[in-house]
Amino acid sequence: MGAGTPRTPAAELSLEDVRQAVAGLLQADPGTIGDADNLIRHGMDSIRMMRLAGGWRRSGADVSFQKLAETPTVEQWHRLLTVPAAVAATPGATAAVRPPVETGAPFELTPVQRAYWIGRGDDMALGGVGCHAYLEFDGHAVEPGRLEAAVRQVSERHGMLRATFLDDGRQQILDRSPWPGLTVHDLTAAGEPGGAAAADPAADPAGDAVEQGLAAVRAGLSHRRLDVAAGEVFDVQLSLLPGGRTRIHLNIDLLVADVASIEVLLADLATAYAAPERLAPVGDYGFAQYLADYRASAGSPADPAGPLAAAQRYWKELLPELPTGGPRLPLAKRPEELGRTRFSRRSFVLGAQEWQRITARAREHGLTTAMVLAAAYAEVLGAWSEEPAFLLNVPLFDRQPLDPAVAGMIADFTNLVLLPVDLSRPAPFAERVRGLQRSVQRNASHAQYSTLNVLRDLRRAHGGRRVGAPVVFACNLGSEFVAPAFRAELGELTWMLSQTPQVWLDHQVYRTDDSVQLAWDAVDELFPAGLLDAMLGAYRALLERLGGPEDRWHLPAEVAAGAAQDRGAAASTAAGAVR
Repeated sequence: MGAGTPRTPAAELSLEDVRQAVAGLLQADPGTIGDADNLIRHGMDSIRMMRLAGGWRRSGADVSFQKLAETPTVEQWHRLLTVPAAVAATPGATAAVRPPVETGAPFELTPVQRAYWIGRGDDMALGGVGCHAYLEFDGHAVEPGRLEAAVRQVSERHGMLRATFLDDGRQQILDRSPWPGLTVHDLTAAGEPGGAAAADPAADPAGDAVEQGLAAVRAGLSHRRLDVAAGEVFDVQLSLLPGGRTRIHLNIDLLVADVASIEVLLADLATAYAAPERLAPVGDYGFAQYLADYRASAGSPADPAGPLAAAQRYWKELLPELPTGGPRLPLAKRPEELGRTRFSRRSFVLGAQEWQRITARAREHGLTTAMVLAAAYAEVLGAWSEEPAFLLNVPLFDRQPLDPAVAGMIADFTNLVLLPVDLSRPAPFAERVRGLQRSVQRNASHAQYSTLNVLRDLRRAHGGRRVGAPVVFACNLGSEFVAPAFRAELGELTWMLSQTPQVWLDHQVYRTDDSVQLAWDAVDELFPAGLLDAMLGAYRALLERLGGPEDRWHLPAEVAAGAAQDRGAAASTAAGAVR
């Protein structure tokens, strides 16, 4: 039985039902999962635990992500799920009446959407950009007509690809997408005799007019601020190259999609391109209804027994322990001094051998690989930070299974959680990871009270002092970002860039086959020349040591020498502000 199936009451689940649900998510043989096994050692991670907790809550269980994370075993989860009178004790259980939503009517933004929408304004420090992802896929013989038809079919299926963002701070689904159709850049003749390169050799000394043409397309698309007020929330373009090669250029505003939604978009595009008749028809359940259901399940702040009120109390009690900003990194300019915000990407791939060792050691210690990477990232940030205690901003892909349709929806389900880091004393690396993991588990279990509200409360608690969390750790290891079907039909992901208003540095993690890609998207102009390269180099070296043949997790992490000198080379300023 699937964990997200609401028709079977949680109190009636057998031990084997729980094992089957776990094995299904892990794609494992149920017979290999013992009753008392630590499920993290089988590959269970935070995203999967949140999915299970959400599904079981819909089945009437009084269970949270934090409770599952405290003792991740089949037998303990079965005990939690079969506590008597669970349905009566669970606010927002399945007996709640679904709030009615008028189809096609404007509806409210989520707190994260509102932050993105306000932050894109030209009058905001580090504004003037949309929260936006740009991707390139290199393939062969992609047919323009079929690709355009596939894009139109997918936009008809997903309401948020037809969203417009209104001046009053609401969103609305249009009947039809205003997407103008496929723009085709024909570069097939650029390098041929008599082509652009031959016509003007001085304009192309390297003789590579095709690459120049592609660079021009990338320069024009990679930093776009889509006109979301006009319903321009995505775009797809195609470059035709010599030898039958092709490149797809995909823009999407993250007001309408999170990372998991981009995975859905790519999978649906591949299906619509290869076999359009196999793409599932449009469903009745949309993002407006989801948000209404989510708010109903969270309850009112006035209801002391509801999850929202409990989350607000939790964060209020935690405020005295929270740092007031991100890592105090050396800055070349203050954020408000920048005339424009422009991101660049640095990335590397951690090889299969190192990643397999890191995964194996993490499981031995009962740690998730996501938190291993977060701890290593924090160690490097701390080596350059003036202060050992700081906040990291951690996006949660908080897609609650409130309806069977939710799993296949494109929308921004992102929730943000603050992760306090304190590196004031040395600690064995495994212990550091464990502490951060516990903190994320507790904080993520109280995500109903938004991070924007927490930051405002933190500012008030410090007398109006500037506070913020402009350094981000975003990890998506639960599934392969670009599915094999897309790669086979439309091409391999070869380049990507993201940008987010008011963010200084955004670390993103994606799984690629047996390896992982680790990318830093940053506003270069904020930092002294060479600083980000030195930090990323130290991060890579640390991960390679953690994944090396010698297990050093019982020792404090070693960050490459020179951090202290680099840290002192430029003045540091406080982290970005919530005003």
